[in-house]
Amino acid sequence: MEFFEETVSEKSIYKGNVTEYTVQEVRLPDGKLAQREIVRHAGASAVIPFTQDGRMVLVKQYRKAIEQLSVEIPAGIKDEVDDTGLVTAKRELEEETGYQADEWEFVTSFFSTPGFTDEYLEIYEATGLKKMDNPLEMDDDEAIELIEVTFDEAWDLYGQKLIRDSKTVFALFYWKMKKLQESLS
Repeated sequence: MEFFEETVSEKSIYKGNVTEYTVQEVRLPDGKLAQREIVRHAGASAVIPFTQDGRMVLVKQYRKAIEQLSVEIPAGIKDEVDDTGLVTAKRELEEETGYQADEWEFVTSFFSTPGFTDEYLEIYEATGLKKMDNPLEMDDDEAIELIEVTFDEAWDLYGQKLIRDSKTVFALFYWKMKKLQESLS
């Protein structure tokens, strides 16, 4: 079987600051027509930041979509001036935490939820953190509290269901894998 869906028509039903919502009529491999609702997204970057003493820097914020407090790694949407995901990651780390990093390493990238959105997320590890005297200002629509946690504290937050978003859950398992590799060395 050929795995391809031909787009017959596409209609934009809403374009916001962050996303665009489209409805497509597609032709399935068997010739039948189907409808797809798609959220278009500019893409984003996230940062797994570690302090000199081995703590992970996280941000606490209320997420209206899930109606609850969420603890997450710093992240943000690519904007029109970002030519790479790394540029986005560096900006977001400074805006959300007040830190800059000496060392950056690409970790992974993935589509967050390809069943309905084309959002592509790039994740970087940042080390050699330095607190800035005059960091970039946080976005006007963000209310964030900064926390720095040990490995065990991070897993406690996960157990309390305060860490539930995919990028931060990934960051915890990445950290766990790094610790396992260190113990085997």
